[in-house]
Amino acid sequence: MQGGSEQTTPTTQEKSVLSRRKFLTAAGIVAAGGVLTARNLISAEPPTAAAPPPLPWRYTKLDPLEAGRRGYKNYLEKGG
Repeated sequence: MQGGSEQTTPTTQEKSVLSRRKFLTAAGIVAAGGVLTARNLISAEPPTAAAPPPLPWRYTKLDPLEAGRRGYKNYLEKGG
């Protein structure tokens, strides 16, 4: 018999075990990707909103009783 010349092949379970070094490498890559994405989102210019169109009507005072009647009626007819 010759001693020490046998080579062992890793089993499937041994292959699936994540080493600390591989875990830290993957975590660093994910963190760097998150930082770059956040930096790009922050540096992007915010969307500009268009100016609202002028109102086509003038303000008129509402009758509170009529507004209440219409609201109650529409609530009952349209189911809230």
